[in-house]
Amino acid sequence: MSRRKSAPKRPIEPDAIYRSRLATMLINRILRHGKRSLASRIFYQAMKRVESKVKRDPLSILNQAVLHTTPRIVLKARRIGGSTYQVPMEVTPARGHALAIRWLLSASRKRPGRDMAFKLAYEILDAAKHTGNAIRKREEVHRMAEANKAYAHLRF
Repeated sequence: MSRRKSAPKRPIEPDAIYRSRLATMLINRILRHGKRSLASRIFYQAMKRVESKVKRDPLSILNQAVLHTTPRIVLKARRIGGSTYQVPMEVTPARGHALAIRWLLSASRKRPGRDMAFKLAYEILDAAKHTGNAIRKREEVHRMAEANKAYAHLRF
């Protein structure tokens, strides 16, 4: 671990259209090679497609998708006496949102389809309905945490 002070958390500015911090977090995670304008265009096209599909506020669908994908518990590797154990740990809300966004984006990247906006829109819709690869990832993490419940006493 680092002996220095940890850097303070910088406040996230809400995005221009939806005035949502969650939207900004998603745009920043879509970002590849610093192309923020491309990332925001992908995100807003995906939100437009979500809105046309469900005829409701796309931001509420996104919030629902992130909420359904957010894990309650994750595994952390802990080294004790020469052995490494996967110890189940509870997740802070900020860490949970970060994991949910990462899983949504990786699932949408792996999805077969036309363009990223199309794939992201359908992954958000699936996650809001409790289906899709991001939800499967969350369930898999919870199953592994349940299996390693015996090591819960080794928490930090």
